[in-house]
Amino acid sequence: MKKTLFDKVWDAHVVESIPNGPSVLYIDKHLIHEVTSPQAFSELEERGLKVFRTERIVATADHNTPTKDQHLPIKDDMSRRQIEELTLNCEKNGITFYGLGHPYNGIVHVIAPELGITQPGMTIVCGDSHTSTHGAFGTIAFGIGTSQVAQVFASQCLLLEKPKSLRVNVNGTLKKGVTPKDVILYIIAKLGTNSGTGYFCEYAGDVFEEMSMEGRMTVCNMSIEMGARGGLIAPDETTYAYVEGREFAPKGAEFEKKKAYWDSLKTDEGAEFDKEYTIAAEEIGPMITYGTNPGMGIKITDSLPKSDDASAEKALAYMGFTGKQSLLGQQINYVFIGSCTNSRIEDFRQVADYIKGKTKAGNITALIVPGSQQVVKQIEAEGLEKIFTDAGFEIREPGCSACLAMNEDKIPAGEYCVSTSNRNFEGRQGPGARTILASPLTAAAIAIEGKIIDYTQNLN
Repeated sequence: MKKTLFDKVWDAHVVESIPNGPSVLYIDKHLIHEVTSPQAFSELEERGLKVFRTERIVATADHNTPTKDQHLPIKDDMSRRQIEELTLNCEKNGITFYGLGHPYNGIVHVIAPELGITQPGMTIVCGDSHTSTHGAFGTIAFGIGTSQVAQVFASQCLLLEKPKSLRVNVNGTLKKGVTPKDVILYIIAKLGTNSGTGYFCEYAGDVFEEMSMEGRMTVCNMSIEMGARGGLIAPDETTYAYVEGREFAPKGAEFEKKKAYWDSLKTDEGAEFDKEYTIAAEEIGPMITYGTNPGMGIKITDSLPKSDDASAEKALAYMGFTGKQSLLGQQINYVFIGSCTNSRIEDFRQVADYIKGKTKAGNITALIVPGSQQVVKQIEAEGLEKIFTDAGFEIREPGCSACLAMNEDKIPAGEYCVSTSNRNFEGRQGPGARTILASPLTAAAIAIEGKIIDYTQNLN
């Protein structure tokens, strides 16, 4: 029987399966952070259980960490207590923990790939919905709830119903200025936020084959925003070149042996999917969102669709927009470039390339928040820091930051923020904040102009 990439990775991890029922799936890597793990550790203690395979778990602090003065004690009581609890739980259970100040600290979905913890063919879980990011390597990676975190702690397995399969094909040549973020925002806007519900999505076609690993991570990161349990892309030479040589990646003969296996994971020719979509790359343009879910997106040059229901009206009212309006010329006051979607070195290189020699508009507060300490080092080593500061951008220390405003990085009520993060829900960046999702390139261009513009005509 011909199999999909998802089938092959799934079948290789099934410990036991009930006919027409759920499967017990072995989990290769369990990533944890300070927000969703404390209750799971408590549950284990209450039941008198121990963490089964500590070497399969990696912890970091990221969600509510400050992005200023990380060397000082955390001022916020809740944040400080959560990180102290994670530190203690990791020490008690012998779990590797990259806390604040550690050279490997950063956003969980940034550090695992850059350290070579994420490898093709794995199953990876984390108490965080954007775990789908790791699917860029051809892994089955998905977010789990707190009770499931405890289940993995105790058994290194999960009881799961197998999701259906979905494939999104994008072929052709992307237009100038169209980035991976635009590709996934276009897919979600076109297919809808419920199109992937109940499915695991494979992205296929020459657009993804030619995309960098960091671009693939951006795409897979947002799979959850179209309702999919996760997204994945077949591993290839681009994947192997990214993984090889990283701190925890296999080395030498072991790497070559793994590579031969990873090569066998591609979807078989003729394998069938439960649902399939095909999109022409030429359809896609630089995208922005205008509403309060990631599916409410348009090309930057388009006008808003006419609102046709109460939900859409409510979203437009929250954002201060009206149906059929163009957003070109809309004044913006905040730009946030960071998050697990777009805080990797490739994102900052793109921003620096656009803003070099320019200065941000006077009405703009522009935040650069790297995804990890290693990205910070790359920014410094490549001289990007001076470009950002010369342009008036403020560089912060790594963390989730204004993506979800669990620390002090909040957007004031009523203000518009162009954000490279993944969610534009009401209050996501702070009570009353209005979030417009976009690519790092679009965010950079808007920071320079202080308003939404069509910058594509000026690109080299």
